Amino acid sequence: MREEIVKKLHEHIERRNKQFVEEVREGQQDEQVEKKRNMHKERGAEIVKVSVEGDIVRSSSLDHQLFVDYCMRTEYLIQLKDELYIEEERENRRAIFTNEELVEDAFNHQFELEREAVADPTVTMHQRNMNSRPYNRREAVRYAERWWDDYNPGYRKFTDNCTNFISQCLRAGGASMTGHSNREKGWWYRTDKWSLSWAVAHSLRWYLSGAQNGLRGIEKERASELEPGDLICYDFDGDGRWQHTTIVVAKDPNGEPLVNAQTANSRMRYWKYEDSTAWTPNIKYKFFQIVT
Repeated sequence: MREEIVKKLHEHIERRNKQFVEEVREGQQDEQVEKKRNMHKERGAEIVKVSVEGDIVRSSSLDHQLFVDYCMRTEYLIQLKDELYIEEERENRRAIFTNEELVEDAFNHQFELEREAVADPTVTMHQRNMNSRPYNRREAVRYAERWWDDYNPGYRKFTDNCTNFISQCLRAGGASMTGHSNREKGWWYRTDKWSLSWAVAHSLRWYLSGAQNGLRGIEKERASELEPGDLICYDFDGDGRWQHTTIVVAKDPNGEPLVNAQTANSRMRYWKYEDSTAWTPNIKYKFFQIVT
């Protein structure tokens, strides 16, 4: 890849990141940057500093266009009241150049939404103990902090790893498994099989609502009622298909949850996801207090 292309991409990323902390003329601000700034402004927070690092993953050419896929890791220093905290995210993006001029830069959407769980056969699996243990929220959060931007080789990795990651967090906290051998029942993981509720957001949401033993969820009316170790489920389109799951890892000074998640790998993200490309005005949430 030509050095001039890399330079232009770098300059574009720098200009975009400055928009998080600097005012720009109307019509010139990146839409996703504006959504994130507005979301934090509405909750009384402000992004005071942004740092970013990235790597080019691959590039390909077609006619006069060059497609550059790259991974960008961003840290946001956020101030809310008298407290500061760091939100982190990893974005998989695609930049398109036409005749060596950047014409588009956006999320690579295949990483944003969980539509189905498709296993990656190149990743090894590890036998997990099925013994029942009481749920330890601290251990669940510790796991979420350790693995939010990495993949535990003790588990199979999925193409869309969102709910698999959440299930691993719950298991690390001691949530007990039930119903193994029937994929449509219970919540469980074995070396060569797993329940739908382990790996698919829609299935986990409905499992939590109906479970009578083992891992269970008590529905809450407000996100502020949740504590670290609890879960939030997301139906971005409001059509009854639940597409995403996050785990609460902290509470902000307003008493609102901050969450970790994978697929779009995020740490200490404000729970509403109004800055997500998947967000729509029809979004629905479910708030679950985890019990075992």
